[in-house]
Parts: sequence; structure tokens; C-alpha cells
Amino acid sequence: MPDDSNLVLKAPPLQAESPPIVLASRSAARRSLLESAGLRVTCQAADVDEHAIRHHGRARGLDADQTALELARAKARAIGGSPGAVVIGADQMLSCQGRWFDKPETVAQARDHLRALRGRSHTLHTAVVLVHEGCEIWRHVARPVLHMRAFSDSFMEGYLAAEGDEILSCVGCYRLEGPGIQLFSRIEGDYAAILGLPLLPLLEALRARHIILQ
Repeated sequence: MPDDSNLVLKAPPLQAESPPIVLASRSAARRSLLESAGLRVTCQAADVDEHAIRHHGRARGLDADQTALELARAKARAIGGSPGAVVIGADQMLSCQGRWFDKPETVAQARDHLRALRGRSHTLHTAVVLVHEGCEIWRHVARPVLHMRAFSDSFMEGYLAAEGDEILSCVGCYRLEGPGIQLFSRIEGDYAAILGLPLLPLLEALRARHIILQ
């Protein structure tokens, strides 16, 4: 019998052969967004002290946008990567009525965060930077707004039980691609940015630099 595998035509790559792209994150959501868009990426977690960067940002009087950029920049620069690689750094800040929210450290803290956000609107400040050979070559901040509904205590307890420790890795205590979508009555802005990466502006920046095909 003929080998059917020889009949399968591979699609041409959607990005240039070089430079390689490195994502300075182990975020499954960010990686999925890039790979679903047809990009080949290497993922490497950045070893940075996020708490110290946020604290330093507050001390310097930076706003949430600027602090999110500081976090994204630090992550990208912390990655050595392949020689000549373009490194993507991304991070998020959450602000609600002037208060910044970090990732919860415990389920009890997550409960407190949800109570504070319940029935209110908040902004995700989602920053992304491109770094090439140690130099920042592009940056962007998206600001989707999410309207959290006034859910009941019983719903909140069921949600916390269903999500478990998963929410400890999420600013705002939700994964919009999971049960966290039920927390909201309305969202405004870029869905990909809510997941952690403003994808369309990033793709445009990569095209403008001939890293992916025009």
C-alpha cells in the first residue's frame, strides 16, 4: 500500500527562520495563544522577584501601567535565550478603585479578593515587551475592563472549591478560559489580553520587524 504520509503537504512556516522567539513565561495560556496563532516559541520561566518590583514601583510613584511594563521588561531581560533571540516578556496588574491586587497566596486570601471585587468593575493592565540582545525594541499595554457580577456567597464557595489551588496563580483569582468566566456579567476589550497577552498588537510588532511573515 502507498505511504499516505507522503501525500500530506506541510504548510509553509508563518515566521522567519530566524531570529527564534522565546516566551519568558511558563504560562500555559500565553503559550497556547502564540502556538494557536501558528508561531514556534520556546518557553522559559524568568526568575524575578515580582513582589519587589511592584513594591519598588509604588515607591517610585509609578502607575499600574508602568509597573506592569516594569514586570514584563524584567522578565524578558532575565532570559538569556538563544543568541539573537527575540524575547517576549508579559505581565499583568489589576486595579480596582485605586487598589492594586496581586496574586493571592492562599485560598483564604483569594476569598477576600473576590469579596472586594464582587459587584465592581476592574481593569487589567496587561503589558508586553520585546527584547532583542538585551535592548527593549517594543512595548505595549492593553487595558481590558471586566465587570464582576454580584454573585452569592454560596456560588463563591462552590467556585473556590472547584478551582482549588489553580486560582493562586491568577491575578484576580480567575481563569477566564475556565469556570472564572461565570464571575462576570460583561467584559470590555481584548480577550487575549485578559488571558495574559495582547496578541494582535504583538503580532503586528513581530510583522513590522520581519520576525513573522507579512
